[in-house]
Amino acid sequence: MVTKAHILQEIKRTAEANGGVPLGMLRFESETGVKPSDWKGRHWVRWGDAIREAGYLPNQLKGRADIVAVLDKYAELAQELGHLPVKAEMQLKRRSNRTFPSYDAVRRVGPKLELVEHLAKYCRSHGVYGDVVHLCEEYASQAQQESVDGAEDGKEVIGFVYLIKSGRFYKIGRSNAAGRREYEIAIQLPEKAKRIHVIRTDDPSGIEAYWHKRFEAKRKNGEWFELNATEVAAFRRRKFM
Repeated sequence: MVTKAHILQEIKRTAEANGGVPLGMLRFESETGVKPSDWKGRHWVRWGDAIREAGYLPNQLKGRADIVAVLDKYAELAQELGHLPVKAEMQLKRRSNRTFPSYDAVRRVGPKLELVEHLAKYCRSHGVYGDVVHLCEEYASQAQQESVDGAEDGKEVIGFVYLIKSGRFYKIGRSNAAGRREYEIAIQLPEKAKRIHVIRTDDPSGIEAYWHKRFEAKRKNGEWFELNATEVAAFRRRKFM
């Protein structure tokens, strides 16, 4: 098992080599071999917590005009959509508007939770996008709860977005345990429910929101949709998002 002391030592070593700036979670893993599963739910809930304990502040945005511009565009899209954008929505926006940053540019800000923390900080400090701050708070709260649940199980949390069919209608929902939620729903339905497909994801709420938005015109009630074969096939093509 990787010890807490070792991780803190590596954070300090790599930060010094990076001009005094601590590395983001993905780059830290690449350079040290320390995986999120080595610390998440064992020593800390968030990567930012580990950075703080090592004596640093999570990467600051001040003076990084490129990141500030990315956050502003991301916040603008979040406000437009009513939820935090996922990869496919960012790519679609980029195709229709070349001034929108690429998905890779957004990811360079950090993993999803770090991105959301920076986004909330940016919105608060500039007094803009108050509704986006609320979305960030909701996401952070849910991510923290999922991390705690995962820590209790001794596992890294991966969620699921599922598609089930009952009669001629399809339900798109999310769960932290593939199969459990579908079963709970199935026993409440008058017709037998069949699982069509499950997408693994580290952002269940965001991916669920993406598919709800994509099929909005086909919504019949709540999370139930009347989909055609092409739309079902589009969902089934995704294994991980």
